[in-house]
This record gives sequence, C-alpha cells and structure tokens, in this order.
Amino acid sequence: MRRNAQAMTRLRFQTFEDPSHRAGAARIARLREVLREQGLDGFVVPRADEHQSEYVAAQSERLAWLTGFTGSAGTAVVLTDAAALFVDGRYTLQAPAQVDPGVITPVQIAETSVESWIAATLTSGAVLAYDPWLHTPDGVARLERAAAKAGATLRAVTANLIDAVWTDRPEAPAGAVTAHPAELAGESSEAKLARIRAALTKVSCAALVISDPHNLAWTFNLRGADVAHTPLALGYALVPVAGRAALYLTSDAVSPALRTALEPLAELGTRSDFPAALDALCTGGTRIRLDVGTAALALKVRIEAAGGIAETGPDPITAMKAVKNPAEIAGARAAHHRDGIAVTRFLAWLAGQGDTLTEIAAVEALEDFRAETGRLRDVSFPTISGSGANGAIVHYRVTRETDRRVAAGELFLVDSGAQYEDGTTDITRTVAIGSPSEEMRDRFTRVLKGHIGIARAVFPVGTTGGQIDAVARTALWQAGLDFDHGTGHGVGAFLSVHEGPQRIAKVGPVALEAGMILSNEPGYYRMGAYGIRIENLILVEPRTIPGGDRTMLGFETLTLAPFDRSLILPTLLDATETAWIDAYHAGVCEALSPHLDSETRRWLEAATQPLRQGA
Repeated sequence: MRRNAQAMTRLRFQTFEDPSHRAGAARIARLREVLREQGLDGFVVPRADEHQSEYVAAQSERLAWLTGFTGSAGTAVVLTDAAALFVDGRYTLQAPAQVDPGVITPVQIAETSVESWIAATLTSGAVLAYDPWLHTPDGVARLERAAAKAGATLRAVTANLIDAVWTDRPEAPAGAVTAHPAELAGESSEAKLARIRAALTKVSCAALVISDPHNLAWTFNLRGADVAHTPLALGYALVPVAGRAALYLTSDAVSPALRTALEPLAELGTRSDFPAALDALCTGGTRIRLDVGTAALALKVRIEAAGGIAETGPDPITAMKAVKNPAEIAGARAAHHRDGIAVTRFLAWLAGQGDTLTEIAAVEALEDFRAETGRLRDVSFPTISGSGANGAIVHYRVTRETDRRVAAGELFLVDSGAQYEDGTTDITRTVAIGSPSEEMRDRFTRVLKGHIGIARAVFPVGTTGGQIDAVARTALWQAGLDFDHGTGHGVGAFLSVHEGPQRIAKVGPVALEAGMILSNEPGYYRMGAYGIRIENLILVEPRTIPGGDRTMLGFETLTLAPFDRSLILPTLLDATETAWIDAYHAGVCEALSPHLDSETRRWLEAATQPLRQGA
C-alpha cells in the first residue's frame, strides 16, 4: 500500500512538470491561424468545462494546454497581436513561471479584470469569439458589455477553436459510475426528487436542468470517476415536475446495481441523447430552471430555440445538499476520526525528520499514511506543502522544480485533505522546524485566537458567514494584520471539498444552517518569509442558551489533530482560549490514542499536554 501510494503521488508531480503541457509561441501561433481563417480577431479561453467545475477532465484542460498554466482558475484572451492570462492572487508566482512571457502576459485580476482589459485592448470593429458551452449567461453578458465599450462585437462559435489545433486532445472520460450506499446517503433519491419538484413548483418552473455534476451525484445517490479529487460522473439530468426524471451521463460505465436503483425513478441515457430530450421538454413555452452558477449559455439558447422559457436562478439542490442529514454527519465524524489518525501519524513522523525533509517527501508520506487506512479513495485536492517562503503562497503547489528542503528556523505549512466513501476532509497544520522566532509565535497565536473565536461562536438562526467572519480577524487587526482569503468554505459529503453556497468570508451572504459543514481556516502570510494557516472542519449545530429567547446555533469541531504547542504564546491567550485548546487537545488524545502505535502515542501525549500560562 505504501509503495503504491508513493508511486501515484510521484506520477502527479511528473505530469504537472511534463514539458508537453507547456505552451509557447507554436500553440498560440496555431490558434491565431484559425482566427484568421475564420475572420476572427480573438478568442476567450476560460479554465472551465461545460459545468463550470473546479476540477475538470483532461480533455477540458484547454487553458493548460494552450498557455502552460495549470492553476484551477484563470482565463486567457488571445488576440491576433496580444495575449493575456488573468489569474487571482493565489497564482501570483505560478503563472509567470509557467507561461512563455514573450507570448502571453500574466495579469492579476485584482488589478485588471478580463472585461476591463478587453474594453481597453480590442479595436473598433473587432470580433471576439467564445465557446457558449464554457460560459454562463451572466458571464457572456459581461463580455458583451466589455466588447461594446471598445466598439467590438462578441460572437459564439459552434466548435471550440482550441479543439481545432489540439490534435492529441484526450478522449472524454469514461470512469465507473456506482451507487452511493443508502446507509451513507441517508435519504433516497425518490425523497430527494420529491423535494426538488416541490421547490420547482414554488418558483413556477415545469422542470430543472441539473448542470452541476455535484448536484447530479447527490440527487441520484451516485458517484463517479470522471475528474480528479472529486467523485463525479459528468453529465446532465432533467427533472420535470410531472413525469420521470432522466439522466444523461458522459460515461456509460454504469454499474448494474445503479441501473436497478434508477429504473423506477429515471431514464438513463447518454450525453448525446441530452440535446433532443431537452428540445422535447421545451415545447409550448415550458419554463425551465437553469442554475445561475453552472448552466452554460448554450443551454439557454437551446431552450429558447425549442420554444421554452429559460429561467436562470439558483438550483434548489445546492441549498438542500449543503445541509447534511444524520447519516452524512455520522459519516463525516467517522471520516475525520480515521483521517485524524493518519494526520497524527504524519505529524509524529514529521517531528523526527530534522533538516532532511523536503516538501515533496512530506506530500508522499502524508498520502501514504492516509492510504494505510485502507479507505482512501483520493486526496480531496492537491496537497499544499510549503516551507519557508513557499508557505506564504496561499495555494502553492510543489513541483520537482520548486521542491526545497525544510530548514531549521522555518515554518512548514501543510494543507491537505482526503476523500473517503463516508466523508471528505480538509485540514491545515503549521509546524515550526527547530526554534521559531517570537514574531512567528505572535502571529501564529493571533491566527489561533481567530480560529478559536470561530470554533466557540454562538449566533442566532439567520446569521450569515459574512457576519461572523470578523471574529477570525480581530486579533490580527489589533496588530495591524489581516489575511486576504475567506475564513471558511463549505465542504461536501464524499463530494467537493469546496462546496457552496455556505461560506465564512467578508462577503458571505448565505445564512448558516444546522447540518452545514465548513472549514475554519484563518491565516497570516509574510511574503518571502513564511505562511501560517490553522484549519479544522466544523459542523453547524443547534445550541441551547439557558435563559435565552432566540434559537441559536454554534459549531462542533470535526477535525482531530494537535496544534504545534511550540508556536503558541500562552500570554496572548485569555483563560477561555487556553481552556478551549486544552480541552481540544485532551479530546484529540482520548479519541486517537487507542488507535496509534506506542511510539506515536507517546508523541501525541506530549503534544497535547495542557498549556502553562507564561510558558
């Protein structure tokens, strides 16, 4: 098991670095030839598939193939005489390192948006092309406004221009599609479909197009293997208020058990059957709900051409999926207990490595420990393993080229997660290598205070993530510090590690509900020196306040693994914060110790000793 896990991880590093994935003048030049042949002046290349997914199949990695940039978010605009790649702050260093700067210019979207660049760069009369399957209606409307400001026009193409020059483009995914066990799903597809139909009736829609593969998986209690890190089966579904639902999957590798389970509820077709079925549903002015976040403009155009009315709004499944049922919550607790054992074994191993450790070696070891549980299905995202200055890059991804040895006096940040059949995990720990500086301890403790503030928060029903986000930042603000990412994202049940609509962030408008799972991950980053992040997953749960007259909520911490006590300044903590840490550590030790070998158990017992004021 250990050897196989290491081999899998090394293969990922090799794939990431493979020179064939790097673009250059030749690929951009070939695309420009196609532009000239079709009388076009530019093409928009988003990092997206037909479902606006975070992780996409190999055949949808058009942005990476063209530009060499392998980040999970970005957009390129290639004109006949200019090209730009737009990325966010996570990829400040990665984008310039991966693209050919003589051909394409990396641009930070915080400084210049795609739309403002288009408005300033396109010439009057120019025609900018796009693939309507890779953009939402709202996204296209923004591009249209930008082109109009330049006196240019936006034009949809019937075939993606990258596909015309990507001669060795991978085939469509064909991963196995299986039933998600009823004891883990906790609710039948029949019951879920009834809830969906009731929601559609409330908004006067006759049917829903499920364009989000996460929602498709949840609704029909299935899981797939079409993309990395998230167990998704790509495809679409149609759910009419009256009549039988229908599933149209990209892969036809559907297990017999799943076919049997679906037969009473849904017709099972292929992806190629979907357009005609959608046309048939739309006749007579039928109102069809499209998901505002994941439905492509091409779907809206198709519905309207067939005589239907495309109603763009939230897919009701998204909010349903966010609230976990008792079976899913039990699965999350079991997955976190299992994952806590693996992560604690890793942390004990890490403590004995000294200055021989490298970032990639840490990734390989952590995946090995998870694989040895016998339940690991995949990592839930590529592990962030950053030492020293690399830890200050929020979404750093180590490669053979950037791998470095961890040196004494540095901080080491490891953000990782796992996919188990009963739950999805995500945890970050920051560890001192040798003796940390007083500044490091101060910053770590301020981040920890924010983490504890969220963990201990109690709030009335109706409170949004945006209303409690400041709790995680107060101790940093008091020292003139902050961090630029959100405090927490939603997490799925053996689904996406980044699940909406719930979040804890400065802009987090969705009210938190009992049963939602989120991350609690404040941080601090000193560019060029070190990064700190502390992350546990938390479950929203009801809270009873004696004497109170409001219905209240709070958080249960799911993640089980110790913090690095050498980085904690007890003098910065108040009594309630110290008590919380001691109680958390005592709970970690009690829960995990019986499942550890004697050497790791001794390490954990030492790592979870109570804090001493003034220590």
